Amino acid sequence: MSTTDPTPQNGSSKLGTVAALLAPALVILGLAFIFFGHKDGVPEKTATLVGANQSEFNANQKRAIETVIKSYLLNNPEIFLEIQSALETKMAKEEAEKTKSLVAKHAKEIYRAPGAPVAGNPNGDITVVEFFDYNCGFCKRGFSDVAKLVETDKNVRVVFKEFPILRDESEQASRVALAAAMQGKYWEVHRDLIGTKGVVNEAVALKVAEAHGLDMVKLKADMTSPEVKAELDRVKDLANKLAINGTPHFLVGDKAVGGAPDNLYDLLEGYVVDLRKTGCNYC
Repeated sequence: MSTTDPTPQNGSSKLGTVAALLAPALVILGLAFIFFGHKDGVPEKTATLVGANQSEFNANQKRAIETVIKSYLLNNPEIFLEIQSALETKMAKEEAEKTKSLVAKHAKEIYRAPGAPVAGNPNGDITVVEFFDYNCGFCKRGFSDVAKLVETDKNVRVVFKEFPILRDESEQASRVALAAAMQGKYWEVHRDLIGTKGVVNEAVALKVAEAHGLDMVKLKADMTSPEVKAELDRVKDLANKLAINGTPHFLVGDKAVGGAPDNLYDLLEGYVVDLRKTGCNYC
């Protein structure tokens, strides 16, 4: 995931990307498959091109091999889909294992960092974590699902990681929100900021804070306080440790959700339900 809003890919574009990246691998696969796995179906003249001790091919041999491979792939295009599916399965498994390892290593920083903004039930049995940016369009789109989780599950604890990576204005807004948390108004300010259309900057954030009746003199002083800077630095450092470079990014136990898929609420709720069945020592 990039530091900009993730763009969902449809099936055809994903297939094209995978096919392009795997072109060299497909050639090797084709050679192995045709010559070693299916010699009987290959013309004898071509099959003799591959010998046990032969490591190089001349120009004519290469052309013959390329012709056979091309013919096979054109007659069996489903192999591209099979490779795509196998690659995605392998990558998903590797990513899940990586996430599990990283979460176990940094669980306290993720789920129980002192002073981190919290919504929902502060003593909830399961914690959901979100890394977000106030100027991230996908964060805004996914917020309704986050709010629904907070409102419908009275035993969920949601920890927000202010991760302003898109623009300077995002950090301005984060400072206001964190300062609002020091007056016990984080959720109210956060909810309005993430729901604001257009660029969210310091001026916008201050208006939201004022509308919620905060002590503005104190808030402006707190915005530049060591506590606020420390929280922003902690989140940045944690994101780096977890290899998170885009928003939104959710963690529930050792499960991760990147972006804001249409079924975000169902995914988060499902992970919460599963964790309640198995138990979670740190979330």
